Amino acid sequence: QKNEVELQKEILEERNKEITDSINYARRLQDAILPSRESIDHKFPNNFVLYLPKDIVAGDFYWMESIGDTTFLAAADCTGHGVPGAMVSVVCANALNKATVELGLTDPGKILDKTRELVIQHFDKGEQEVKDGMDIALCVWDKNKNTLEYAGANNSLYILRNIEHITSDQKNDRKTQFDKKEEKAIVEYKADKQPVGAYIGDLLPFTSKTIPLFEGDTLISFTDGFPDQFGGVKGKKFKYRPFKELFLNHNDSLTNQCKKLENQFEQWRGDMEQT
Repeated sequence: QKNEVELQKEILEERNKEITDSINYARRLQDAILPSRESIDHKFPNNFVLYLPKDIVAGDFYWMESIGDTTFLAAADCTGHGVPGAMVSVVCANALNKATVELGLTDPGKILDKTRELVIQHFDKGEQEVKDGMDIALCVWDKNKNTLEYAGANNSLYILRNIEHITSDQKNDRKTQFDKKEEKAIVEYKADKQPVGAYIGDLLPFTSKTIPLFEGDTLISFTDGFPDQFGGVKGKKFKYRPFKELFLNHNDSLTNQCKKLENQFEQWRGDMEQT
C-alpha cells in the first residue's frame, strides 16, 4: 500500500511538472506579443509598466505599435485568467496588429470597431459559441501634432495634469480628483460601456476623443486588476478613488512610483488571493 501511494505521488509530480513546463513555455509565447522595454523607452523615456500576472500567463496585456510618427498604445484585459485568458489575449493582440499595421487604421474608435469585428469572426469559426473578448484603453499619439486620441472599451484613461491646464468643465466633473494642495488633478476620459467582442445588446461604434497635451502631463492607462483587488482589514476592494490618490500624492520619479505601487498592492492584498 505504501509503494502504491509513493507511485501515485511520483505520477502526480511528473504530470504537474509537465503541465508547469508547458505553461512556462506558453508564457514565452505570450511575452512575444508584449512590447519590449527598449521599444517603450525609445518612444516614452519617462515611463513605467507594472505587470503582475495572477498566474504564469495572463489575460491582461499591454500593447504598442509605431508607424512613422504615430504610436499606438494600449492596456487590455481579456476574458478569463491563466491559460484561457492568455489565449484570448493573443487573438486580441493579433487583431489590433491587423487593424493598424495591415489595414492602416489610425482613428482609435475605428481601430476598436475593426478589432471587434476580427475577434468575433475568429471565435465564430468553431462549432462552440464563444463570447470572449477584451476591455481596453487605446491611445494614438501623433508626435508631430503632439495630440492624443483615445477610445476605450470599459477601460477609462486617466491624465495627471497641472491645475492651470484643467478646464472649468473638468473642474466640475465629479470624476476629476485633486491633490491635497490643489496643484494637480486627475482627469478621467470615460470609455464606452461595451467590450471588444460579442455583446448582449446593440454593438455601437466606439467613440474617439481628441485630447490636447500639455507639458507635465502624465498618462495613466490600466486594467481593473489593482482597483478590484480585495484586501485591507475588511477584505474589501481597493476601489478607484484611492487608486487615483496613489498617483496624485507621489512626487517621485516614475521608476520609484512603480516600486511603491507594487508595494502598496502587496500590502493591501496581504494573505488574500490575487484577484
